[in-house]
Amino acid sequence: MPTLNILNPRLIVTMNDAADELAGQSLHVVDGKVAQIAPAEQLPPADNSVNAAGKILLPGLVNTHHHLYQNLTRAVTGAQDALLFDWLKRLYPIWGRMRSDHIRVSTQIGLGELALSGCTTSSDHLYIYPNDCHLSDSIQAAQALGVRFHPTRGAMSIGESQGGLPPDALVEDESAILRDCQDVVGQFNDPSEGSMVRVGLAPCSPFSVSRELMRDAALLARELGVGLHTHLAENDEDIAYSQSQFGCRPGEYAESLGWVGADVWHAHCVKLDASEIDLFARTGTGVAHCPCSNMRLGSGIAPVREMRDAGVAVGLGVDGSASNDAADLMNEARQALLLQRVRLGADAMSAREALHIATRGGAQVLGRSDIGQIAPGYQADFGLYDVSQVPGADTWDPVAALLLCGPLRPTDLWVQGRPVVTQGHIATLDWPKLVEDHARLARELMESP
Repeated sequence: MPTLNILNPRLIVTMNDAADELAGQSLHVVDGKVAQIAPAEQLPPADNSVNAAGKILLPGLVNTHHHLYQNLTRAVTGAQDALLFDWLKRLYPIWGRMRSDHIRVSTQIGLGELALSGCTTSSDHLYIYPNDCHLSDSIQAAQALGVRFHPTRGAMSIGESQGGLPPDALVEDESAILRDCQDVVGQFNDPSEGSMVRVGLAPCSPFSVSRELMRDAALLARELGVGLHTHLAENDEDIAYSQSQFGCRPGEYAESLGWVGADVWHAHCVKLDASEIDLFARTGTGVAHCPCSNMRLGSGIAPVREMRDAGVAVGLGVDGSASNDAADLMNEARQALLLQRVRLGADAMSAREALHIATRGGAQVLGRSDIGQIAPGYQADFGLYDVSQVPGADTWDPVAALLLCGPLRPTDLWVQGRPVVTQGHIATLDWPKLVEDHARLARELMESP
């Protein structure tokens, strides 16, 4: 693997435990890891050297929740102004027409958008498998792009005829789901340090799978040593469903089925109450906070300040592009900052805390101790942000300015020391051709009955 030097950045924002922001230092990368941080003249020569003058070096952002297949259903008529349940009912039939090429192309476009916003690691929650679709479609697409990927084998098993939300045509047999979960983990999951693919198990939600599948998935995940992911307490409808169907709040339901612990992370959690926050803090259960999607669907503002103060692991998620309409993780960090200030005042969250959530927080939620900061021994996942030009030029605090005024996008991005974004463009794929394919497939879904 070629060695790399990043020379003379204005600052290295390490996100280490001491929160060091280093001036006058450069970076040496060997075998995909940070090997040395020192003044430029003290670094050994490298195969590739990048002049980073006027730029900030920031750890790669970590996305903890996405539905990449939804890229093909952005701004769908009839779903733009709906709350969660009606939004899903409008979109389920469209998603049911997808094929494997829809999954492949939407995955690469969505991950590419994330990379252009500074994201080097992303999870994905794929819970529909119509026609010839399979989780391997998205995994192979991510591998071609070159980002670090945490796909989860989602599932729906309770259709409308049994009191669930999805149409019966989109649900699967539960024994087949569990068999495929085991097969996908065996084929693709890599638990080693520096892994580029880690697979999790992710029954979609309490309103689309049975109590038995939730329990059995948790047992299987622990047997296989992989993570667990689902949606929880997303909005008032979600709370009402849990109370009417299960006689308890979502947090109690999750706990009763083994869905708490450091190997579990739940998406949204907008409506967690104090007892559920305490439960998550005590058990090490993580949360994927999705501020833009929560605003778009009118779900509310998650109590992130209370979660963080209690010690809950919180990362950021862009959620699917059918409920966010974008995949910009740096903007997600900005919105997380602003929403907590709307709730609690201007001192509720600092820009640096929001950046910490977007990097270290996401790494913790995904169970990664090898990413999320720039330090010797950590994976060489990072982006360069040019603060010598507008909007970042001459700001009093260039680190806070990344969220307060910009730039929100990196000029360059590396994953495992390999370039994924170069001078603002995707470096690993034929991006213009991919955009054409994406547009063609989206039109196909629009025009098909």
